[in-house]
Amino acid sequence: MAEPSPDRVQIVIPARLASTRLPRKMLLADTGRPLIQHTCEAAARSRLAGGVLVATDSEEIAAAVRAFGGQARLTDPHAASGTDRVAEVAAAMPQIDIFVNVQGDEPEIHAATIDAAIGLLSREPMAAIATAVTPIREAESLRNPACVKVALSHAGRALYFSRSPIPFPRDAADDAALRRLLTTDPPVFLKHVGLYAYRREFLLRMRELPPSPLEDLERLEQLRPLQAGAAIFAAVVKEHAAGIDTPADYAAFVRRWSDRHEA
Repeated sequence: MAEPSPDRVQIVIPARLASTRLPRKMLLADTGRPLIQHTCEAAARSRLAGGVLVATDSEEIAAAVRAFGGQARLTDPHAASGTDRVAEVAAAMPQIDIFVNVQGDEPEIHAATIDAAIGLLSREPMAAIATAVTPIREAESLRNPACVKVALSHAGRALYFSRSPIPFPRDAADDAALRRLLTTDPPVFLKHVGLYAYRREFLLRMRELPPSPLEDLERLEQLRPLQAGAAIFAAVVKEHAAGIDTPADYAAFVRRWSDRHEA
């Protein structure tokens, strides 16, 4: 199947002003640019998407986006999730076939990761959603519930997402055995990258799906469409830049950005 025309693909970045661990993080500007601007600029490097739009509940964020020349749309302040904000945008843009949900706190997201998800959705007619995964190479990440794991079929279809280690290495009786599993190729353990490409018609239907038991147990929104029977396919990418969740994450990003621009 041919690649989609970029004018039929829209990146939407949901952005809330409230943030528990890092207040007002979208507007932090220690680099001289707000964090949301870095994410917009990184997403705009996508070859397969024709535009980037910020969907926000905040006039302040919308004004900041427009100040650097970006596009912003105010969405329902009571929206339950970023996906709901993307769906609200999709309802008003019938000319778009594919919507890509990029997290606002990922200023170093690789354009190739975005394009991998878009390309996968265009190649897999069964797929309602496409996402990305990257190998887990450290035992600490495998055990960390904040690191969401995924198991895939041979065809790349998601079988399950979990905060627990999946697949569970039953015969890895010691650390040395686990280390061997963590270094194999193809990788045994995969980390989910919080990026989604949706077909418009499914995204609009997804708003009507009730919360699922698995979603409630794991606190993972992607389990709602999966338990409802939707086909989610995942592209395996070699690496993925970390998002910004804490003050330490942001400080590390500022140092990396400064080092690149001082070199």
